[in-house]
Amino acid sequence: MKFSTRRDIDLAAEGLFRTASNFDAIERLLVRRGATVRRLDDLAAPGVGMRWLIGFDWRGRHREVTAEVAQLDAPEVVVIKGSSDQFDLMIRMTVVALTRAKSRLIFETEAHPRSMKARLMLQTAKLGKAQLDRKFARRVGDFIAQLAAGEHA
Repeated sequence: MKFSTRRDIDLAAEGLFRTASNFDAIERLLVRRGATVRRLDDLAAPGVGMRWLIGFDWRGRHREVTAEVAQLDAPEVVVIKGSSDQFDLMIRMTVVALTRAKSRLIFETEAHPRSMKARLMLQTAKLGKAQLDRKFARRVGDFIAQLAAGEHA
């Protein structure tokens, strides 16, 4: 299942990319939302190979996702690949400069099932895809706004 949204933001492309790839701020944001985040690599600078173990509660069960930066092409693309016991995940953030002071973030997420149970869960979710798309777009907007506010604070 794939989700995608586009957000036009009043930031230069470099600033938006810096915000979208600020992994320390993303870690803090996840912790504030109740997730546990543990870094699995020892890289000093942000780059390909950064890995995390992210734990969270969802629908009454504890879940864990291992995430890794698979591509980091400044100032345009960040790709994070992840896996859990049920799904393989891919998050792709692409920054496109519209003007000197405005840019667009294209945020895409794909989930591929790893089991029959996960496949059934996705098939059921597809029935409410329009509502899920709206929630996804709103949450991505909130996420970027919180990251941008933290960078300017």
